[in-house]
Formats: sequence, C-alpha cells, structure tokens
Amino acid sequence: MRYSFKPREAFGVTDPVEIATRFDDFKDTLTKSLERPIPCGPDGRPMVGYDAPQSGMSMFQQGLDNPDISKALSPETVESVRNQLAQSDIGKDLSLTSPISSGLVAFDLDAPSKKLYPIQTPIRNRIPRVKGFGTSHRFKVIGGISGSQTGVNDVYPGIIDSTATSFGNVSYLRPPKISYAGYDVVVPYSQFGLSDQVSWSAQFSGQGFEDIRQLSQSSVLYASMLEEEKVITVGRGTGSGFQGALAAPTGVTATARAAATGEAAITGGGTNIYAFATSDAGPFGQSVLSSVVTVATGTGVVDITVPTMPVGALGIRVYVGTGTTQPANSAFWYAGRVSGNVFTIQGALPTSGVAASTVTADTSAYAAGYDGILATCLGTTSGYVSRVNAPLTTTNPGSEFFKAFDVMYQANGADPDEVMMNGSDRRQLSDLLKTSSANYRVAVTSTEAHGAMIGTMVIGLQNEVTTKMVDLSTSRYIPQGVAPIISWTLPLPNSEVSNVWEMRLVQDYMGIQWPILQTTYDYSSYWYGALICQAPSYNGAITGIRLT
Repeated sequence: MRYSFKPREAFGVTDPVEIATRFDDFKDTLTKSLERPIPCGPDGRPMVGYDAPQSGMSMFQQGLDNPDISKALSPETVESVRNQLAQSDIGKDLSLTSPISSGLVAFDLDAPSKKLYPIQTPIRNRIPRVKGFGTSHRFKVIGGISGSQTGVNDVYPGIIDSTATSFGNVSYLRPPKISYAGYDVVVPYSQFGLSDQVSWSAQFSGQGFEDIRQLSQSSVLYASMLEEEKVITVGRGTGSGFQGALAAPTGVTATARAAATGEAAITGGGTNIYAFATSDAGPFGQSVLSSVVTVATGTGVVDITVPTMPVGALGIRVYVGTGTTQPANSAFWYAGRVSGNVFTIQGALPTSGVAASTVTADTSAYAAGYDGILATCLGTTSGYVSRVNAPLTTTNPGSEFFKAFDVMYQANGADPDEVMMNGSDRRQLSDLLKTSSANYRVAVTSTEAHGAMIGTMVIGLQNEVTTKMVDLSTSRYIPQGVAPIISWTLPLPNSEVSNVWEMRLVQDYMGIQWPILQTTYDYSSYWYGALICQAPSYNGAITGIRLT
C-alpha cells in the first residue's frame, strides 16, 4: 500500500499560510542536512582522514533521520517517503547495467573492419594476358609432318636412280613427298562480370568507420579475380570446340558389404537404400542425375560404383534416400563426393541439406564460358590422361607421374614444366617420395642461422626421360583427386607458340560505376575473352587420386 504525502497531515495545521511557511522551513532544513562541504586545511587541500563524499541517495536517507525533519513530519509520512525512495529509480546506483542495461560506456571499436578472406590467385597471375579482337580467337595448327610420329605416316627417304614420285598427274624421278596433318581452331570469347550495391544509408552511416563504397568496389575486384581463377581452373564451355557438358554416370551399381577397418556401419536406414550419382565438375556444378540404384539395408556399408567414369569428370557426387519404396527426389540428400569411381555410404545417413531435387539441369558447363585447365587436360585433345581410382602407389612412389612423362615424350616430345595439385594430394605425394629413392627435388628450410630446426618438402620431380626438373605447385581451386601436368612453353624452336596457355581478352578488367537511378551506389566489373591453349596435346593429367 502506497501512502500519499499530504502537507496538511504532515504539518498538523489547516491554515494555508501556516502550511506554506512550514513547508518552506522543511525544504530549507532538508537542503541544509544534505549539504556536506569537504573541510580543508590552511593549504586548501582536503583534511586528512576525511571520509569520501557519500552518494546522493545515502545523504538523502540521512536527511530523513535529521531530528528537525522528524519533528516536522509524521512517522507515517517519513515511512512513506522511505518506501517510495526504495522502490524508485533514485534508489539505484550508477553501474554497468544501471540505469541502462547496456551501460553508460564507450565501445573500443577498432576501425575499419577486418578482411579475413584469401585473395590469392596464383594460376591467374601465372598466365599471360594478351589483347584479343572480334568475337573469337582463331589459329591454324600443323599438328604433324612425316617423321614427327604425331599421327602422320612415315615415309622412307631412301631412293635409287629409278625412284619415281607423282606430282599431280605427272611422275618424276624425285624423292618421295612428305605428308602433313593440320586443323583449324576457333575459340569463342565469353563475357564475364560481377556486381555489388551500397545503399545511401549504409554509405553515410559508415562515415568515420569505413568507406563502404570503396569496400564494395575493392570487393568486386577481388571477387572477380577469385572467380576468374576458378573459371581458368575448372571452367567448361558449351560453345563450338569446347568439351561441353559432362555426361551422367552410367552403369552405376550399389553393393552392400561388411564395414572394413576405419569404416562406420550405416545407421538410420529404412528397408532399402536408394542412391543417385552425378559427375562432379568442381565448384560450379555437376551433371544431371544417373539412374537410381537400390540395395537392401544391411548392418555394414554400401559401395556406389561407377564402372566407367565419364570423360572429364573430376569425381562423383552421391545422393541417398531410404524407405520401403523409392522416395521422391526431395528426400534424397547429398552424401558427399569422391575423386575416384567408388563412393562408400557409411555412418549416419543424411536427413537434410542439399536435396537431389535441386539437380534439375546440367550445371557442369556454361554457354558463357570456356574450357579451363582441367577440362583441357582431361579432354579428348589432351596428350595424356590416367585415372588411378586409388591412393598414390606406395610401392614405387611417383611412378604415376614418371609414366606420364615417358608417354608424353614418346607421343610428341613433350617435356612438361609443372604439376599442379590439391594441397592434400601434394602432401600425400611428398610424404611418399621422401620414403623412396625416386628422383625428386627437396627444399631444405631453416628457421635459425645455424639450422637448429630443419624441415624438408618435395618441390619437384625429375623427369627420368629428359632429366628436366618438373615443379610441383599447389592450388586451392584444384579439387582433390586430379593433378594436371602443364607445359608452359614448348621444346620446339620453330613452333611459333610463345605461350602454350594465355588469356586472350578483347576487354580486360573494367570497373563501371552505374548512374544513380535510385538511393544506391551500384558497381560492376566486366571482362571479355577466353583461355587459349595452343598446344593441348603437350599437357596431361592424373585423376582419380584417392586419399589414404
């Protein structure tokens, strides 16, 4: 129950003039009781031993205890004032949560924002960028002549005095004629670009902390470089002369077996397990779904096997569903990918995530796109492709690559410069090579002047055919399981090929600040061109590398 303060009751009189007089005396007495000047010494400093000033609340409480005030107020009035002070905000001290829950504090905000994303584009930076013209790049190739052993029949050069050779409809006593093989190449250009938008409110509100428009434009540039790195690495085009879309896996089988060491038996399955497979194209997409395969649920694991991988596939992706009857595609959930041709379903079956119903069209290749390094090195014009579908061999480490160097040299004299790998694959190869007697290059690093700490890393393979040292490099955008073998230059003095790989660009990077048509600042990047490989047969790839 709250007690309302009434001056007439508090001062015990009814005359208005007397009430006003006594109320003024009360306020004057209350004010004097709250005053507490700090006594000072002759030098003007506070006297030693003087107590620190009290809070306003404690001083007010002491004022209520003053005898002069107690006499002027009834006991009920004093108690009412005490109760109201205890329940009011004035009864709360200033703290980190009072009178505002977030506190009356400053924020130690470090400006501007931190950018914690990688912007390394080693492959893009490595490839020359040259000027292009028109809508496509064209060149003519003489792929072989007699004696080159590149698909042209050999001609024996020995002659005698009666040797006759036809020149048109006439035969002459002359040595035999040589033969040629050639073809035209047309690489259409594609347009690319990215955009961003900054609202006026975001730009103006960020003043003093960060230039939002500058952040937007630099982010568009970096994103363009990163996405171009991916297109250069794993892009596939559908235009004339490109490898085109990946085929869906065929002949897919599902086999149940007991779980091996290190595998976890399937849990969460119904009567049957159903699975789709797609050909993996890397970060940009995949093929359409294969036919569904079915196997009865057991107590072990299930192997999804693609007997013959589609040309150019980087691996397979698998979608899994369960039930007594085949569920709708929306109940098939993405289970993962593998670089080889066998995906093992194990452990708890997926019940959420990306559904097979999202795979409604092929996304492995694009009309506005070109063949990247992997599409070229794994394609029909590549000089060498080997699918191991297993971890790298431990009995003769590096033999997969030494064999590739041998076959490529025998085919056309190729002498590769570099092997690109995913980080996991390179580590596997490096660890294996350090236990063998194979020819490789080791970098010895030291963190101290006297070499107190030593580490080794394999950074190259020696071509056992040509004795050339082939560099090993790592790229985050090369999917695990594939290792392209690259020739940057040709061992042919008269090839007229200065760059085996180059970016032909009608228009290199361009930034566009669009006219302001609404309350936003809009910005885009744009470039127009294609990756050109003028000698695909001097490149190759090892694919299907499984991790141990």
